[in-house]
Amino acid sequence: MTTVRQSSGPEETQAQVRRGGVRALWAGNPQAVVQRGLLAARSSSWAVVLSGFFEPVFYLASMGIGLGALIGDVQTSSGVEVPYAAFIAPALLAVSAMNGAIYDSTWNVFFKLNYGKLYEGMLATSMGPLDVALGEILYALLRGLLYATGFMVIMQLLGLNLAWTAILALPAVLLIAFGFASLGMAVTSYMKTFQQMDWINFVLLPMFLFSATLYPITIYPEWIQGIIMAFPLWHGVELVRGLTTGILTPDMWWHVLYYVVMIAVGLVFTTKRLRALFLD
Repeated sequence: MTTVRQSSGPEETQAQVRRGGVRALWAGNPQAVVQRGLLAARSSSWAVVLSGFFEPVFYLASMGIGLGALIGDVQTSSGVEVPYAAFIAPALLAVSAMNGAIYDSTWNVFFKLNYGKLYEGMLATSMGPLDVALGEILYALLRGLLYATGFMVIMQLLGLNLAWTAILALPAVLLIAFGFASLGMAVTSYMKTFQQMDWINFVLLPMFLFSATLYPITIYPEWIQGIIMAFPLWHGVELVRGLTTGILTPDMWWHVLYYVVMIAVGLVFTTKRLRALFLD
């Protein structure tokens, strides 16, 4: 006797799709997550959004312009002397992109993941975990780009873009924001409590202070320089500083490669984590 197995409905069909290779991860619809984020942003407080932009601007005004009048010129890692304001401005540009990307890919994602239960609803549709991860990261990328573009306009008005290659700092900033957003979401997917989220600020603050943002890395002993060079922000600072000052070196490709690897690692871990939490 032949047994005919009937389908139990769309739930079984979706489960079969989830088990099938790439289709289990990707439906080609990350823009839906971005659109949802933009709609939700309409009801958010713009004062909170703009606060991330003004922080590096205040640093530039107080230290770059105010303190810079006392310091004078500073020597970059390439041995070229530039005004102090032109030295810290590109570093603050990289910090601005980092702050914009990190905020959306950590705290916002943490709430959606653990309290809003938003991703459970998204993954109940045809979207896969890679759609959700990439959509959230792209949304965070928009915030990083917004901060960086505004800050670059201020740099231009103050005459701190010293070379025509400064225009290439915008795609470099996108790369930096992408790297921090992808890795930030990957780390956040493992967080369970608000207390654990404090570790993100604990890491970001010393990285901001010691990544050759406010003074040259050469003031440290060599063994400390090696530790600082492992920080992702240092690579972003050196990349943007080289582009805005026109000091181009082959080492800049290593900075780009660092962020490409950072993006790949973040996407892989985030996708696997979301699948483990909601699908497996």
